[in-house]
Amino acid sequence: MNKYIDKSIKLTEHFSLSEMCSTSVQTADHNFPSQAVISNLKRLTKWLEMLRDEWNKRYGEGNDPIYINSGYRSPAVNKAVGGVATSNHLTGCAADIRVLGNEQLVRYATILLDISDESGEAFDELIFEHNSRTGNYWLHFAVRPNNNRRRIKFINK
Repeated sequence: MNKYIDKSIKLTEHFSLSEMCSTSVQTADHNFPSQAVISNLKRLTKWLEMLRDEWNKRYGEGNDPIYINSGYRSPAVNKAVGGVATSNHLTGCAADIRVLGNEQLVRYATILLDISDESGEAFDELIFEHNSRTGNYWLHFAVRPNNNRRRIKFINK
């Protein structure tokens, strides 16, 4: 891991490296990504840009942001948050997208499915997640450089 990467760099117009590496978990490595992870984050944020654009065309106020709860996670951060050992977050291929409720969750997922269908490009995971204890919903979205599985799942924790 390169601890000298400038996290202020923009991956796309609306997503910075800092935002995609942000974590509230304190670890010794401070969640610094490699160049390979940064390449994956650029691919992922291109999809997030398309999601943002389409959301704003269909439902938004014209400039609504997409909020990311979690993007890249170093092995230490992933372990601290209870992530699985094979998580796409470890390679910068996944983001957990904050939503305002189950309706926005479904609308975001629909947009991402439409983008995949229209572009002919596959994603790896689209997981509807809900924490029954807190009532929070979020959408886990992942896209890999190759071998995407187009896996759709519902998880209630």
